[in-house]
Amino acid sequence: MATLKLPPQPRSAGRENEAEWLEVTPGERFTIRTSCKATNDAYVVLEFVAEPGNGVPMHIHDNEEEHFIIVEGTAHMANGDTMVDLTAGSAITVDKGVPHAWCNRTEAPLRMLVIFTPGHIEGLFRAVAEANGGGDMLTIANAYHTRIVGPPLLEGMYTTFSPRSQEI
Repeated sequence: MATLKLPPQPRSAGRENEAEWLEVTPGERFTIRTSCKATNDAYVVLEFVAEPGNGVPMHIHDNEEEHFIIVEGTAHMANGDTMVDLTAGSAITVDKGVPHAWCNRTEAPLRMLVIFTPGHIEGLFRAVAEANGGGDMLTIANAYHTRIVGPPLLEGMYTTFSPRSQEI
């Protein structure tokens, strides 16, 4: 399995802990590049790194638009009824209320910046990381007006609802 070399952690406004990488599920982690607190909840910027075989189930954000910028690798994505492979340098916006999902179906790591507007959904990601696979993910998602409406894009994907073993 290829290993992604993480870039140096530059100092930037809004970063609460410069070295804080939180785990969604083994093989998928994120850091907060710009917190919602720093933007008065206007937006939040997260950086995700997903190893091969990771992704998210089909879901809807009732209150946020989600903007993806692919930095490295390829993201396979559903945006409503559209399926697309996004490579480094590509960007896409998912409007609030639109079902969507992404996954890394390649053999290389995926790194992307994800911007949510507004930014209060930052709490969802913190809660998922704090649950460490042991919480009720549906309850956590619903608390942040995020509805799971379908399975991951590919069978066998690792998500918060079907994580891989901690022993990877």
